[in-house]
Amino acid sequence: MFTLITLADVVQIHPNEFHKPSIRAIEDFINTKYADKVIHKVGLCIGFHSLLSASEGLIGHGTGIVNVNVDFRLVVFRPFKGEILRATITQSSPQGIYLSLDFYEDLLVPPETLFEGSTWEKDENGTMAFVWRTEDGEGGQNEFFFDSAESCMVRIEEEQWHDASPDALRNSQEEEENTSRIPPYLVRGSMMHSGLGPTLWWMGETGDVGDVAMNGT
Repeated sequence: MFTLITLADVVQIHPNEFHKPSIRAIEDFINTKYADKVIHKVGLCIGFHSLLSASEGLIGHGTGIVNVNVDFRLVVFRPFKGEILRATITQSSPQGIYLSLDFYEDLLVPPETLFEGSTWEKDENGTMAFVWRTEDGEGGQNEFFFDSAESCMVRIEEEQWHDASPDALRNSQEEEENTSRIPPYLVRGSMMHSGLGPTLWWMGETGDVGDVAMNGT
């Protein structure tokens, strides 16, 4: 889920930060610039990990700002295909189920990668949600709901990138005028195999859900 990448950059330390230890000032600059930002085809930056090297600081003429060339490592979120993650359902629509990892909100499970027999309809509370139905072995059906705020196990299937650089945005401005927000980094997952979906289904808290689910896959 997490990986380390190595980057090089020029860190600027302003005079009002001279009271800080150098490593702290460098770390603060890097976290401010990169944390919670997506680097295209790299991943979502989580934060500073370690400093590899730093040059002597050069003071800018007339500004007092110290410029330091640094090489450093960042912690990046980029799950691999087939990885199983625990996430929480935040919202659902006919286009699929969105889940959150607390620090990442663009995990989508489309309808075609839910358990076979899942449909979009009103749940027992009258709220629209995906419902999975399986045969109960006695001529009836069991119903299991993908409710909001449920903790789920999700299998990562693919990632989609959208270049959010200024040049790319200018080139695609007309195409996106009437479209909804497109995240720079979208991860698609699935909940269509045993052990996936809401964790309560597999904890014995709803009777024999585990056995029914395994028979339905």
